[in-house]
Amino acid sequence: MVASAWGGAEDADIVVHLIDAQSHINAEGREGTAADRRSAEDTETIIANLQATGTKVVLALNKIDGMRRDTLLALSQKLFESGVYEEVYMISAANGDGVDDLKQRLARSMPEGPWLYPEDQAADVPVRVLAAEITREKVYLRVHEELPYSAAVETTSFEDRADGSARIEQTIYVERESQRPIVLGKGGQTLKWIGQKAREELNEILGRPVHLFLTVKVDPKWQDSRALYAQFGLDFDV
Repeated sequence: MVASAWGGAEDADIVVHLIDAQSHINAEGREGTAADRRSAEDTETIIANLQATGTKVVLALNKIDGMRRDTLLALSQKLFESGVYEEVYMISAANGDGVDDLKQRLARSMPEGPWLYPEDQAADVPVRVLAAEITREKVYLRVHEELPYSAAVETTSFEDRADGSARIEQTIYVERESQRPIVLGKGGQTLKWIGQKAREELNEILGRPVHLFLTVKVDPKWQDSRALYAQFGLDFDV
């Protein structure tokens, strides 16, 4: 995914470097966690690569809500002095502060061009992959605190039925047996919620009734599955 991101940046009209401001502030203090320090180290690596290639990008400092303005300005100045950023936007994805300004900046940078896809087409990925991503989003919306990015979804069957509806079968993979009950929930209620929300969105996107069937399986090595990466056009062997 990192290789794909760098490759895409070379052809992009504009690049935004999104940074967790809170993690960076924490990494400099005693309260910083290992994750905070890794985040700061990753940023240093990205900045070094940008400096080496001469790429200019827009900096977006996220999670600014609740932070002191002088602290944010000091962090912004420190990062801006690296010489790789053209502009800095301070945003909060949680409450929307600053997001509209960033969106307008990106919109102004987009060159005019012909329609590359039909106007009603929402994505350029296969429908099977889109369906899997929609369900995966619902999984993390419901159980992100108990299951931090330890699950994947695969569309195992997609059938167009004679009545115009679609029958979709999907498998949700978790790494450990102890994670399976988390996705299922008491009496299967969590899985039922995930299926209902995913089905509702698929109904709207596909413009037809969808019959969605979900199965939860334990696979400690799902992250080593080349097929799961290949469906997104990612090179497993990078």
